[in-house]
Amino acid sequence: MLAGVAAGALLGILMAPEKGKKTRKQISDLGEGVADTLNSKLDELIGSIKSKLENETKSVERIASKVKTISEEARKEVHNATA
Repeated sequence: MLAGVAAGALLGILMAPEKGKKTRKQISDLGEGVADTLNSKLDELIGSIKSKLENETKSVERIASKVKTISEEARKEVHNATA
């Protein structure tokens, strides 16, 4: 969607009866705006992925800890049953 908006704006600028220098400046400004928006959205996406990954890592660590505790308890029960 963002690419479509940028393409439409670029075509509008190119079709406008402006001097070359002014048109190039408008295109440059538009490109910078699009780049800034894309960078911002990419930063948001990376932050979201990083946050979700950290949460999942914590969940896996909790599960691993529970499995370890259950395993140790089972080992003790087997040892006590055979002793």
